[in-house]
Amino acid sequence: MGTISAPRVLVGGRLSGPAAVVVEDGRIVRVDETVPPPGPDHLALPHGILTPGLVDLQVNGAFGADFVAASPDEWRAVAERLASTGVTAFLPTFITGDLDTLVDALTRAHATRAALAAQRAARVLGVHLEGPFLSPAKAGTHPKEYLREPEPALVSRLLDRDEVRDVLALVTLAPELPGGLDAVRRFTAAGIKVSLGHSNATAAEIGQAADAGATLVTHLFNAMRGLGHREPGVVGAALTDERLTPGLIADLHHVVPAVCSLVMRIAGPRTALVTDAMAAAGMPPGRYRLGDVDVTLTEGDVPRNPDGTIAGSALTLDQAVRNLAGLGHGLAEVVGSASTVPADALGREDLGRIAPGAWADLVWWDDDLTVRRTWVGGESAYEADQA
Repeated sequence: MGTISAPRVLVGGRLSGPAAVVVEDGRIVRVDETVPPPGPDHLALPHGILTPGLVDLQVNGAFGADFVAASPDEWRAVAERLASTGVTAFLPTFITGDLDTLVDALTRAHATRAALAAQRAARVLGVHLEGPFLSPAKAGTHPKEYLREPEPALVSRLLDRDEVRDVLALVTLAPELPGGLDAVRRFTAAGIKVSLGHSNATAAEIGQAADAGATLVTHLFNAMRGLGHREPGVVGAALTDERLTPGLIADLHHVVPAVCSLVMRIAGPRTALVTDAMAAAGMPPGRYRLGDVDVTLTEGDVPRNPDGTIAGSALTLDQAVRNLAGLGHGLAEVVGSASTVPADALGREDLGRIAPGAWADLVWWDDDLTVRRTWVGGESAYEADQA
């Protein structure tokens, strides 16, 4: 048993403290308002904030690697380095491509996830498959030649193979496509969460998809029917339907600051911060890959494909937290949107919170919101240089 204490601790959606978090066998046993005296089993953080580890639902790649083509060693390296950004659990994300290629990549991901389970690195919770069941009208950077309608036989290719079904945690699709609602029902019946995105659906069609079991919306405002005063569209439905968890890329480019703040004021308690990071995240300007797409990152901009379309992001989740905190939003709410909300969206009550029974996935932030140290299952996964 060990104890970590801090001047401020995020518990139950609010910052309090000082407090001490007691850990045993990788899980939180209790949170004490009385801090014990110094001792060999008590790490007393001298300043800053202790919060739950961050959970990212959409990571295409980072640190030079794209998950579709990455080797197991590259997966491990990314998972280890994500811990330096406060991320303790994430969904590697595959964008639209040839379905045979995606099925092969999902099969490899099943084995890779199992091999990484014992590493001191961010947890791989499963794969987020973003496509190929997307609207050609809202394809974004996804290659249109690989987009498909969710025909029963294609959905079966994903569900009938044990390794693929087991590793799939989340599927983004456009529910207005022929067969879309049936696909939502089939994925959710298999225990796979469905997010609505790259969609030209009306608000009514989004409501029907939520009736069928969809519970998330992929990168709000981007690649979807926008908000209209007579047709609310995907955006309006996401902002007003309490059943839906909208994902927000808070790099202040995909969604400008004023609109990020609008989202937080309207739907903040159920908004999940995501990065949509691709291989350029954590890297200098240059050329990178996003699935089958060549992407260029230039200084001060977001990654873009050859025709100038935004292609993922170079955002890290700790930077998203700093961005929204810098806009004046409360730190407890912002960190909750990067930890508790996405964990809840996956049905993982053992993640994204400092509470008895939850995994001891924790982040120590400096007072300027720099990540100082990260723990996964009570084991140190990252520690900043002390110099």
